[in-house]
Amino acid sequence: MDSRCSFCFHPLQGAAAACRVCATAATTTSPFGSSSAKPSTSGFGFSHTPSNASLFGQAGAAATASPFAFSYSAPPARTSPSAFGSSTPEPSFGQAISPATASPFSAIGFSTLQTLFGQMFPPVPPAILNYAANASSYGVGLPLGSVTESPVFDDDEPVEDPLAATLGGVQEALPSTTTNAPLVLNTHCELPAVARGSARDSFAVLVHAKAPAADHAAPRPSLDLVTVLDVSGSMAGGKLALLKEAMGFVIDKLGPADRLSVVSFSDLVRRVTRLTRMSDAGKACTKLAVESLLAHGGTDILKGLDTAAKVLDGRRYKNTVASVILLSDGQDTCNRQYNYGANNSYDYLVPRSLAAGTNRSTPIHTFGFGTDHDAKAMHAVAEATGGTYSFIENQAVVQDAFAQCIGGLLSVAVQEAWIAVTCPHPDVRVRSIKSGRYESRVVAYGRAASVDVGELYADEERRFLLFVDVPIVADYDEDMTRLIRVSCTYKDSATGKSMQVDGEDTVVRRPAEVTSEEDRKPSMEVQVERFRVEAAEDIAAAQAAAERGDHAEAAQILDRRQEVARTGDLLGDARCAAVVYELAELSARVSTRREYEQTGRSSLLSGMSSHAQQRAASVNLYGAMASPTFGAPSACGAACPSFGATPAFGAGCAMPTFGAVFATPAMMDMVGSSRKIREERED
Repeated sequence: MDSRCSFCFHPLQGAAAACRVCATAATTTSPFGSSSAKPSTSGFGFSHTPSNASLFGQAGAAATASPFAFSYSAPPARTSPSAFGSSTPEPSFGQAISPATASPFSAIGFSTLQTLFGQMFPPVPPAILNYAANASSYGVGLPLGSVTESPVFDDDEPVEDPLAATLGGVQEALPSTTTNAPLVLNTHCELPAVARGSARDSFAVLVHAKAPAADHAAPRPSLDLVTVLDVSGSMAGGKLALLKEAMGFVIDKLGPADRLSVVSFSDLVRRVTRLTRMSDAGKACTKLAVESLLAHGGTDILKGLDTAAKVLDGRRYKNTVASVILLSDGQDTCNRQYNYGANNSYDYLVPRSLAAGTNRSTPIHTFGFGTDHDAKAMHAVAEATGGTYSFIENQAVVQDAFAQCIGGLLSVAVQEAWIAVTCPHPDVRVRSIKSGRYESRVVAYGRAASVDVGELYADEERRFLLFVDVPIVADYDEDMTRLIRVSCTYKDSATGKSMQVDGEDTVVRRPAEVTSEEDRKPSMEVQVERFRVEAAEDIAAAQAAAERGDHAEAAQILDRRQEVARTGDLLGDARCAAVVYELAELSARVSTRREYEQTGRSSLLSGMSSHAQQRAASVNLYGAMASPTFGAPSACGAACPSFGATPAFGAGCAMPTFGAVFATPAMMDMVGSSRKIREERED
């Protein structure tokens, strides 16, 4: 058998002592940038001097680091098999190589070499990881006895305006991505009037905020995105091919100021590309890297997210918006010891720097691919970081699910939104707030309250129900009671400027007696939001019942809530009809243990995620009931627009199964674009 080079494994021809591939690469300028000036910790990790330039990893400044730089954890050193004509000890992953023996392929790994040369390389024996209590700064245990890599990656490609990015991602010279109109803030009372001699406890007031509309003629804030992709053995074949197509769509939709880093994980993790600007060259390199992905091994979600955290934490420059996308089709097979016990918590999966806490969290939007993924883990990761959890049973439409997410991330209009509430009347008190996952507080003995809203996409809306105590009014000169005063402070994502919007005082009339029909007519806006909130609570209750094995009770909970929308003022309301559709679909998927384990748990958790966030999450199911389209009659006899009456996904195009009520125009436009591309690809 022919001998092979001990570094690149390319066959040596004849009696040649030197490898022609290595010799050529050592004198060739890299078309893919260069590796970091610091010593690399990758499996073949060494940064070359310019005279020893690599085809895929020329030494140079960190500003031009190769998008193919990555790192592995360190297994023990091994010896090349004799079949490859060498008994030279090979460096262990994470071990630096001396300059005299540095591989010209130090910036790439086995999968890329296989793609380039078509050779069958010997498998890399995975390190036997013995996680102990020696947690790293990212909240994960480190393998005992391993050579640990740098805690951060600081080789991100500079943004278009490095000075502005270094100052926190605010590019003040960038034109606004929104119209001149500010965020819209208004309120609605449960009833227009309360009798002067009556007191009302838990009187509902709806606070409604809507982000400015997008200005498509103006540049938008730039995005730093890390995609964490499962390439375990179960992803082999059609799944991986569909994922590569979806990633190609994402890459195409990113702009030259956006930056993307691709992280792949099986039982080993690889930073496939550094945080790279999506210029034409950056897109080409990233697509090539994605195409090189191979499926093998187990599933280590923890390592994948830990690496994503390192990519974002190590940034020298920052774009305005940052997010992580996680896709997995299976169970975490490498860290099961962490979620044993009564709590069965998945907190160990979430890096501390990405979780909600004292600083703004970085949302991790999770995608469960197929029916074998760990729905509880994916939902927990999204919930802990302010992301959404989407369930993709119909694997053929994974690109659409990514498109909906990207459509939102590329249209962020508002950041750090904070709604403040005060009570002008000395005897009015805020009792409670229904705010989903958004942190809310009632302070000063009920005289003030707040809701931390965070980011809003263009045209995106948030609704919060406040319950206040309305006092008896003895003064006959007081014909109205001022209940609350609402304001919202936020940062314009395009300009970085702080903004404040003050709403008008919310008042309720106080006649001596409530006699007119007008004064007795309840607010439709409040009723619809109350129904949605109660439906979300019922989804959570049904999920708890199904987990206990009480599937009949779970279905009954969901069915009872549907009946509420078929009577009274809610009958025929289009927004309630969309929620009823979700409840009916969920009821069918919790009725038996088999159906619940197959699709019900994932569907319920995705619905809970969407309603808690008031943000669209994809649930793409086989055999789902016909999804209502906007403007089309539903089973309740009403058209089905979203909350806020947003347009449809293109002409005659059905909405995603769940979360339609929260989809924004930008998200729907992106899904429409994805579907068109898929249809053209299939023709």
